[in-house]
Amino acid sequence: MIDSKGLERAPGEKPNSTFSQRALGEDFAHRRARAREKLDAVDPHKRAGGIEADPKRREWFEAVYSLAEGDPAGVPWAHLEPRPLLEDWLAARSIVGLRALDVGCGLGDNAEALARAGAHVVAFDLVARAVQWARERFPQSEVDYQIADLFDATSEWRGAFDLVHELYTLQALPEALLPDAARALAAFVAPGGTLLVISRARDDNEEMGGPPWPLARKDVEAFAVGGLRLVSLEDIPASGHLARHWRAEFRRDEADG
Repeated sequence: MIDSKGLERAPGEKPNSTFSQRALGEDFAHRRARAREKLDAVDPHKRAGGIEADPKRREWFEAVYSLAEGDPAGVPWAHLEPRPLLEDWLAARSIVGLRALDVGCGLGDNAEALARAGAHVVAFDLVARAVQWARERFPQSEVDYQIADLFDATSEWRGAFDLVHELYTLQALPEALLPDAARALAAFVAPGGTLLVISRARDDNEEMGGPPWPLARKDVEAFAVGGLRLVSLEDIPASGHLARHWRAEFRRDEADG
């Protein structure tokens, strides 16, 4: 159910309690499928000329949150819990005290996971409604939620973060934007810092389809720019409801300013 503030919660659940998508059951999945049909119908990238019509997908991202009308099922990437490949990564290391940036934060679940792991988190999204929604969902959060554009972020973020986390934003962008996105992400990483990229995967010779557009290995490897070097690239096979994914770590050397 959706409460008076547009927050999703199970019947009888207290408004500020932790919420899992699993609690919504099949109805959530049906609502998401219906919403996806509507979103595909208004997505210019599903038709010829889409890149020229909405090159950075700004209008479509805005449409996602507008058409959702407060229902998280209408936001395709809103899972209402941190993504498991991020949680597994966090469980294997300490990020206590690190400065972290969550890129394309959506409704905030991944940013909150970073904060619970002890990081000082800034999370941003292009869409103002997404940022507002995340703040509403986590009113006591210490995450600094901001409205920002990956391609035109404040200069104060340059080299400011020990950990930059990007999940699913890249696969929502046309291939032509990936080099610019790579440079933008690299610019956020502090000396000694890490860029973590998690994305759905495809083979190099596989048809992309989409959007979304799963990344090929060559796409992921190309994010080693701006002083970053690739230190780990996991090819995680499909399992259960989880599609095949890449999980890649890039690092900037301590001496690299």
